[in-house]
Amino acid sequence: MATLKSWTREVGPAATAGLSFAAGTFLLLRGKGWRRSAHLEEHDRRAAEHERLAQAAQRRNAALTEQHRLHFDLLCKAMGDASLAAVLNTYEEEIPPERQRQFLFANALYINALHAHRIGAMSLGELHGHLRVMCQNPIFRHYWDATRHHRASLDRSSDEAKVGRMMDRLDLELQEADTDEWWVVGEPPVE
Repeated sequence: MATLKSWTREVGPAATAGLSFAAGTFLLLRGKGWRRSAHLEEHDRRAAEHERLAQAAQRRNAALTEQHRLHFDLLCKAMGDASLAAVLNTYEEEIPPERQRQFLFANALYINALHAHRIGAMSLGELHGHLRVMCQNPIFRHYWDATRHHRASLDRSSDEAKVGRMMDRLDLELQEADTDEWWVVGEPPVE
């Protein structure tokens, strides 16, 4: 301690103040470096979480696509073989075999559009427009009405149930419309 007092007397108060300032600056910068390091760690943690979520979404979309492919293959088999189509006949009315194959095709079109929305290839607004076009076909509208009881068992919070309710509203709005300009009927959903 005597050496330090002796040294500070020799260098003078200005040098001591400069040395104190330098030491304080060093400590301040070191502290900012620590805070910056903590900030970078938080950034890295968030980036890793984002990557994990993106990979989970990719796996989900791959699983949905595989399930969609299997569903479509089964529908194709049923459309081509009346004995297989009979297995899918769960309608509340008698449906002739030719009309049943048409219903299976209508289902394939609907499920394809729903799948495109689920994996992000089609926005909800685009899906609404696509379904509005499909509703112009009387066979599709008959299919939709004949399968109403199928949708009643869906979990109300599921994507399919929400899209089904959107489709029900759209179908009703098109039936009640006072215009031949069907492409302007129905409010696109807010996304």
